[in-house]
Amino acid sequence: MMKRIRPVRGLVMGLAITGLIALLPAQLLALPKAGQPVPAFKVVTTAGQPVSLENYRGYVLVIDFFATWCEPCRMSIPHLVKMNQKYGKQGLQVLGMSADEDGERVVKSFVAEHHINYPVALAGDPVTEGFGVRSVPVMIVIDKKGKVAEVFRGFSDEIGSSMEVLVKKLLAEK
Repeated sequence: MMKRIRPVRGLVMGLAITGLIALLPAQLLALPKAGQPVPAFKVVTTAGQPVSLENYRGYVLVIDFFATWCEPCRMSIPHLVKMNQKYGKQGLQVLGMSADEDGERVVKSFVAEHHINYPVALAGDPVTEGFGVRSVPVMIVIDKKGKVAEVFRGFSDEIGSSMEVLVKKLLAEK
């Protein structure tokens, strides 16, 4: 007599979740595009400060979605630190959004080790999902009116240069 093979619950659940994701509108999973308003967010920085998009109205903002274990993220951070030093007094703000799941202690240690000179918060699933972030690093440059100017995925010297050119242009706008 042959035993009846029963489907593995994990496989069934995985297929069900995949099916549900396929039914979601694509814009819920997509990064915002240039010209679109920035999704609303509320986070608390590792220093305990509550932060929302409203804190950055009138500023050029770079939101950096990163993780402490991500090598390209580690390459982008010195560039963001330098840009913050160079353009901070002209109206640039940088906000780090950690996608780490290991907790605030790991992120705080990383911030200190890398001499990060801008606020960093744990992004959490609602924020990463709201922005459509599925991998890191993702840097979103936002203009003074709260609209997405550009989205940069990954990091290289070319991306860093392009971002800096864009930031200078946005800072010069009224």
